Amino acid sequence: MRRRGVTVILGALITALLAAGVMIAPLPYVVLKPGPTVNTLGSSQGTEVIQVTGAKTSASTGELRLTTVNVQSQVELVAAVQGWLSHQDAVVPRELIYPPDRSEKQVQEQNAQEWKQSQTSAETVALRELGYPVQTYVRKVTPGSAAVGLLQEGDVLTSVDGAAVSEPAQLTALVRAKPVGTALRVGYTRDGKPGTVVVTTKAGEDGKTPRLGIEIDIKQPHPFDIKIDLDKIGGPSAGLMFTLGIIDKLRDEDLTGGKVIAGTGTMSDDGTVGPIGGIPQKLVGAHDAGAKLFLVPKDNCAEALRNAVDGLPMARVATVDDALTALKTFTSGGTPAPCTAQ
Repeated sequence: MRRRGVTVILGALITALLAAGVMIAPLPYVVLKPGPTVNTLGSSQGTEVIQVTGAKTSASTGELRLTTVNVQSQVELVAAVQGWLSHQDAVVPRELIYPPDRSEKQVQEQNAQEWKQSQTSAETVALRELGYPVQTYVRKVTPGSAAVGLLQEGDVLTSVDGAAVSEPAQLTALVRAKPVGTALRVGYTRDGKPGTVVVTTKAGEDGKTPRLGIEIDIKQPHPFDIKIDLDKIGGPSAGLMFTLGIIDKLRDEDLTGGKVIAGTGTMSDDGTVGPIGGIPQKLVGAHDAGAKLFLVPKDNCAEALRNAVDGLPMARVATVDDALTALKTFTSGGTPAPCTAQ
């Protein structure tokens, strides 16, 4: 009986230890939670989020809030169960956030890089909306190329065969629209003076793609400096709200109409608003921050409708112009274009 009692006790102890091990063992999941929101027109930790030097700025009576998602990367059984039962959180396979071929640090570094790029694109688009267009210029003339002696470093390219050029993609498309050996009339500005040269294209390294033989880049001259000062947030999804924040700061018009408006979406240099992840959690975060309207990227609308939050209307936006229109409509008492399932 004594030996049998010891066996029972040991068995119970081993079972308890195994159960405890299961409870604390990390699972191959992460939990997505509503993260903090930040007013791009305000301050964070005592510092203005969007800082403009050398130009007059306006003060808004409302808020333009970017939204975030917190990722709980170490998930045990209890946390997973709580996430599955929560109406706000989402439990997703870890590999969706941290691919198996990359470390958590590498993912964080990529998110930081995308965060910086979102700010650059936001500045590009906002400045264009404010009347400061992008310029494509010659960064380098390739030795022995078709452009040698015709174009120079620093030339701002303005047209090809009469078609206006501002973005690099426009220049590339116009050059490639004609076969190798075509004489193209290229307009440029050099030292503030306009000029035109005829450049006969040569084949690139592949032997068939027409090229002018120059390396190009973009610039956007403006008489002031813009800096976005906000750390510890990653990814590209704040691009839209940064863009709107810059525009609001530099226009006399108050885009918010005194209301709290939140949103999300990537921003391309051409003004396109792209989809993001974590829309259910961002909607909850926006509602908790007092938002009265949420700007949703068009391609996130179906998911947003499935996770709609009571008391938070949503507006569908595909471009920065859509977003500006939605704000104007909403602050004027109207109803912006709503999200639809398609």
